[in-house]
Amino acid sequence: MRQILLTLILCLSVVLGTAQNSTLFKQATEFYNKGEYTKAIENYGKILENGEHSAELYFNLGNCHYKLNAIGPSILYYEKALLLKPNDKEILNNLGYAQNMRLDAVEEMPKTEIAQLYLGLVNFLSFDQWAYLAVALTLLFVLAYLAYFFLRPATQKRIALISSMFSLVLGALCVLLAYLQFQEFKHDNPAIIFSKEVKISSEPNTNSEVVFTLHEGTKVNVEEEFNDWSKIKIADGQTGWLLNDNLRLLKDF
Repeated sequence: MRQILLTLILCLSVVLGTAQNSTLFKQATEFYNKGEYTKAIENYGKILENGEHSAELYFNLGNCHYKLNAIGPSILYYEKALLLKPNDKEILNNLGYAQNMRLDAVEEMPKTEIAQLYLGLVNFLSFDQWAYLAVALTLLFVLAYLAYFFLRPATQKRIALISSMFSLVLGALCVLLAYLQFQEFKHDNPAIIFSKEVKISSEPNTNSEVVFTLHEGTKVNVEEEFNDWSKIKIADGQTGWLLNDNLRLLKDF
């Protein structure tokens, strides 16, 4: 009886939480349409505090900060949205506008055509999406294989068998791509510079040599951490150290 009661309470809290988030989202959208971007951000922030994360939520937060000319936060939230919804044209378009406001123009290290094709394929979907697609193809394989046994006409049996094998191969490929994408996601630790200007040091201390300077909105990758310092790498291959307060991690949700 106690377990049933706890389950009912849990279900009720989920329903109430969803309803509250829906109301907050609607109010935030109304604030945005009225040009009250700070109030919209407050409402979206409350939804985040309730534990809800979505590409749409981060995209709207990015839009609000962009309207307020907040370079760092706008890029941060667009990048977060892109993690959950890779290759979304609208997110990429708005992210491009926000990136144009940056002071730093870091050129990426050149990649071979094979590397570009590999990254384009692996990152075409998130690892969750690749996994869902693999499950769908596996179900299709099972259905087609069952159809092969139950169908009588030779032509239909042949089509069912070919379809089942094709689905199986594609499903296995999706599993592989999900694994590769997950490994890349796990080893990559991107962050956005939040300070207006930060000097990057050669060592994790305030007395070391300054190797270069970065500005708000620049995307970096955190290689390692030491006390309050992070070793970062930028797109052109340069590395250095900065205090953690100067950046915000993308994968903190």
